Amino acid sequence: MRFLRLTHGGIDYWAREVDASTARLFDGAPYAGGRETDRFVPLRQDAILCPVTPSKIVCVGRNYREHAKELGHEVPKEPLLFLKPPSALLAPGAAIELPPQSERVEHEGELCVVVGKTLKRASRADGAAAIFAVTASNDVTARDLQRKDVQFTRGKGFDTFCPIGTSLETEPGPLEALRVVTRVGGVERQNGSVADMIWPVDELLSYISHVMTLLPGDVVLTGTPAGVGPLLPGDVVEVAISTVATLRNTVVAAPA
Repeated sequence: MRFLRLTHGGIDYWAREVDASTARLFDGAPYAGGRETDRFVPLRQDAILCPVTPSKIVCVGRNYREHAKELGHEVPKEPLLFLKPPSALLAPGAAIELPPQSERVEHEGELCVVVGKTLKRASRADGAAAIFAVTASNDVTARDLQRKDVQFTRGKGFDTFCPIGTSLETEPGPLEALRVVTRVGGVERQNGSVADMIWPVDELLSYISHVMTLLPGDVVLTGTPAGVGPLLPGDVVEVAISTVATLRNTVVAAPA
């Protein structure tokens, strides 16, 4: 089942995709108990919003060996966690803004996991059972600032640096069968298998829940495969997760 958020009549709704042109509205977030209404609306691409409103965005660094290698880093001995602010969220189709503080902003296509149950000190089995849906995401990174600052907050926290979407897929099949493919201007840059993650999703959710409580609607960006590269004004960047979701965003220079 595919869920999304859209604006209709000046109001934002969660909805279920009925077909390519129609959506059925919900009275709240489906991962928080929202229910279907009897209202159907046209599904317009220009009305689609970021499909999540999380309390926190938890990200995992260096979860693919080849990506750690391309950046010249060792593989961590346990998951490397950092946070992005919710203010970094960006809707599908909207523009990633390259900040003047950075001379090198890069894409990082990733599988995004949406939590559907409260998790606190959870087992791996509980983590797996708490997955509500998955979608595509882009952990946009000011690489020069990340290296300069050592820690990740500024380099990964700019407004527009966390595109997610387009829809949330609740029945993606085995996660290890999914692939993360990133293209810039139609040219493939990343193509990695979720099966190659160092720490699989259930283990990540369990690990994170022993650090912080995960709430319904929180999202986890699970790491990027090798092939990260620069974004320039005028680029169109696309992150596709097999048949689950395709996320497209333009790239512009941020206003002075």
